[in-house]
Amino acid sequence: MLTGRPASMLYDPNRVGGLPAAGGFTGRRPEAGPPNGTVEGTDGSDDDRLALLAVNDIQDFWTATYPHYFSGEYRPITAIRSYDSRSPSSLGACGVNNGYKSVNASYCRRDDSIAWDRGVLIPLTRRYFGDIAVAGTLAHELGHAVQTRAHSVHFFNHTLTKEQQADCFAGVYLHWVAEGHSSRFAMNTTDGLDHVLAGGITLRDPTDEPEFGHGAHGSALDRIGAFQEGFNGDPAVCAAIDHNEIERRHVGLPPALQNYSADDSAAGEMPIDEHSLGLLMETLTAIFHPDKPPTLTVGGTAGCSDARPSPPASYCPSTNTIDIDLPGLREIGSYTDRESHQLLQGDDTAFSVATSRYVLAVQHLHGVTLNGERAALRTACLTGVAQRSMATPVAVPSGNNLTLNAGDLDEAISGLLTNHLVASDVNGDSVPAGFTRITAFRSGLVGNAAQCYGNFP
Repeated sequence: MLTGRPASMLYDPNRVGGLPAAGGFTGRRPEAGPPNGTVEGTDGSDDDRLALLAVNDIQDFWTATYPHYFSGEYRPITAIRSYDSRSPSSLGACGVNNGYKSVNASYCRRDDSIAWDRGVLIPLTRRYFGDIAVAGTLAHELGHAVQTRAHSVHFFNHTLTKEQQADCFAGVYLHWVAEGHSSRFAMNTTDGLDHVLAGGITLRDPTDEPEFGHGAHGSALDRIGAFQEGFNGDPAVCAAIDHNEIERRHVGLPPALQNYSADDSAAGEMPIDEHSLGLLMETLTAIFHPDKPPTLTVGGTAGCSDARPSPPASYCPSTNTIDIDLPGLREIGSYTDRESHQLLQGDDTAFSVATSRYVLAVQHLHGVTLNGERAALRTACLTGVAQRSMATPVAVPSGNNLTLNAGDLDEAISGLLTNHLVASDVNGDSVPAGFTRITAFRSGLVGNAAQCYGNFP
């Protein structure tokens, strides 16, 4: 007789897309040769050479892979261009559009070309997310070339469908890199993959369908979900993404967390202070109804007999106390707008961390272990449950309501890739792969507390 508990591969903390969740070198391989091909408008910089090397690698992958999934052969793109968004006279997308202040990379269907901004985009991508994120960004753009050749999208498809397919195609390519098949790039499945995901949700390419707004490319949850489909699957899975498939992924997600008309600007941010944290605690108590709600302290220094601190937010089971390091919490919750091209963060990056410590108190009352990988993922799941509940006003004694919108959710997702605390146990220990952390969090967003305890016993 077999013993043990069945576990979904989705929640296996030691595997990512069928590969071991492991560290290792990520970036341009030292032995990679020089790139091949001509870049129109190049200044001969290392940034342009890196981008061209990525285009070489991605197109070699599709040349070999495309015929196994689609009819015909993969035809390399017609033109490759570089421009400087700092120059008023620089030509951008399609070789005719003005590239001034266009901090983007893009595929132009009109003339089958790809273009990138070497002035701001490529340097910032390398600085904040690493060389592998440049390959990830361009893999998304060349994903548009793949869908054009495969006829998997048409003129009347919404931008969201096109973008989700391109994110998915990028995931297929980067799984191949993670397997070690690329002679030019390497990527580990822990912090290396996390950097690609962070870059993907931070760097959005332009859309020619402004009526769909900035949400046309999808939320962080949408984009990572589509990328995961490719990383876990194959090109046929990506080509099958359509409006109905995207809607199926939204089942269970409150409308407020899908509505990008909500304000996620700096003006919509709440101050991170004792008042807002008190309101958060009041809201969470109304959601979970614990018999003994935890006590909130700010700036406390008392030791804990049964847990290590996990600043800027810690939970002590023996005293049922949540301690907040307010300056540290403010730091991880300081707002960065989309124009900064840094990883998105804001008030919900901080509030989700504080929430994760509250749900540890809820688990403590439930009588489950608070240590280890399953506790870390259960914490992420229950934090997702809390965030789902906060998408609509929760009745609290004070009459004040702390509610979340889709922009807030992006901030929480970003935190899962950086500080990891939302998906950590009582000691602040997390699991190695952002893929798994986000999957656990999402399971709570579209599920309930009972499912969290069932998935992570």
